[in-house]
Order: sequence, then structure tokens, then C-alpha cells
Amino acid sequence: MIILATLATLLVQSSDPIADVLSADAEFPEATEAAQISETGFDCTGSFVEGAAIICRSAPGTTVSFGDQSAVADADGWLILGINRDADAEMTLTAQLPSGESLSQTHEIEQREYDIQRVDGVPPRTVNPPEDALVLIRAQSRMKAAAYTSRWEGAGFAEGFLPPAEGIISGVYGSQRVYNGEPRRPHYGLDYANSAGSPVLAPAAGIVTLADADMYYEGGLIFIDHGQGFTSAFLHLGAVQVEVGDIVARGQQIGEIGSGGRATGAHLDWRIKWRNRYIDPALVLELEPASLR
Repeated sequence: MIILATLATLLVQSSDPIADVLSADAEFPEATEAAQISETGFDCTGSFVEGAAIICRSAPGTTVSFGDQSAVADADGWLILGINRDADAEMTLTAQLPSGESLSQTHEIEQREYDIQRVDGVPPRTVNPPEDALVLIRAQSRMKAAAYTSRWEGAGFAEGFLPPAEGIISGVYGSQRVYNGEPRRPHYGLDYANSAGSPVLAPAAGIVTLADADMYYEGGLIFIDHGQGFTSAFLHLGAVQVEVGDIVARGQQIGEIGSGGRATGAHLDWRIKWRNRYIDPALVLELEPASLR
């Protein structure tokens, strides 16, 4: 079958400079029930786990600090936070409400175990790009960095997230990769192996901040800011059906699965970044912001 053949090729592929795409056996925890930070005016849903996202609701204008990052509740009181893959064992969350009330809690962050996978026989060009490609790679890296500075005023994340594609889960968040004996960055995405041309949907509403059909590492690439810089990236697309500046709805088709860039089989690599933190999409799918309405 096409899907099984695709999955087989994925087991020897590589991805992009942010991380690498391979299947993994790492287990990830599920998000918990809503975490009550305060019974009076500041409530959150999510889990205090490496790679998790936390959605909170409070009075508009509430300022929250979490580790080295801060956020401000929007006009409807929504804000979103994220925990890095390799977070400290404890993180302090502080909230300053417009009323003058100040809240502070230190949370233990559940540490996760990540697989280390060694893969030999990967084409050298995909591990160490040649000199003649470096100028293009650097220019595209600047383009991606600029797109990640977006801070959309909407709150698409407050609707909750749905899977952006169907397919076999062929790669998960956090796995360390070693290609041809050379350590590479962890894989930060959730991979869906499926046939080329399968639809890719926006998992939540947002604004398109990058849309390019031919990136060196990623092939077709789309970024969507779901609000407050909480940005999804969709890699290796065979077709890009949106443009920068488009506002997309939850569930809207934005492209098609492909095998562009540094990939050897058709699949979608879905990643999420909040500020300087890479977030586990599998945990984001477990969030229930409706509990805060």
C-alpha cells in the first residue's frame, strides 16, 4: 500500500535545520485537567510538562511572567504560555492583575525521557550542505526568523486545536537524532505519513506569516500565528494554497502533503513554536480551552 511504502521511506529520511524527521518510540504525557492557579480571576488549562502549552484566562491586561518569557491577556482575557523541551525542574509563574492583585506559584515541571536514534547511510548533502547552498540557506533562515516575530492580535488558540492531517504518526516530538555518527538537533514535530496530495488543514485560526513553495530544507513551508506568537509550521508540503497575510479559519485547507526539501517520503511535519520554545503538538491537541469559557 502507498501509505506503508511511505512509512518505510520515512525511517531513513531527514528533515530541516530545526530538527530531524524520523519515527520514534518516545512516549508523551497527556495534558491534564484545568490547572487552577487562582480561584479568583486567573485560571489555566494544560499540564506542567516539558513541551506543553498552557492556555489561561484572566482579566484583560493581566501580565504574566513564566520563566524567561512574559505575556499579556488580550481584550477577552486570553493568553497562552509554553514550556520548553528541556525545561528546568521548577518554573515560577507570576500574574499581575489590573486590580493590583499579584499571584505567584512555583510549579514542578515533569521531566520527560527522549529517545536517541542513530541512523547511518543518510545522504551526506542532507547532513552537511555544500558551500554553494549556504547563501540560500542563510537567507531563508532570516526569513523564518522574521516570521517568528509575529504577534497576531487574534486568539485562534482559544478555539482549541484539531489535527492538521490524517495519516500514520511516523515521528514524535523530542527525539534526539544522530546521522552518520553526527549528533543533530531533536525532532520538534509531529509527523503524519500519507500519500502526496493529501490535504493539510489549519489546526486553529490564525494569520499566515510565511508561505513558500520551495525552501531548501523544508520544501513547501507555511507558518500560521494562532495569536500572541504561538506559531504552527507545516513542512515538506507539495502544494501551498495560502499567502502571507491571509487569515485562515480552523479546519481550512492550506496545502497538501508532499516530500519537498530534505525528505525521502510524503509526510507532513507539524511543529509549534512560542517565542523561543518549541512545543509538542501532541500535547496541544489535548488542550481544552472551552473549560475556561
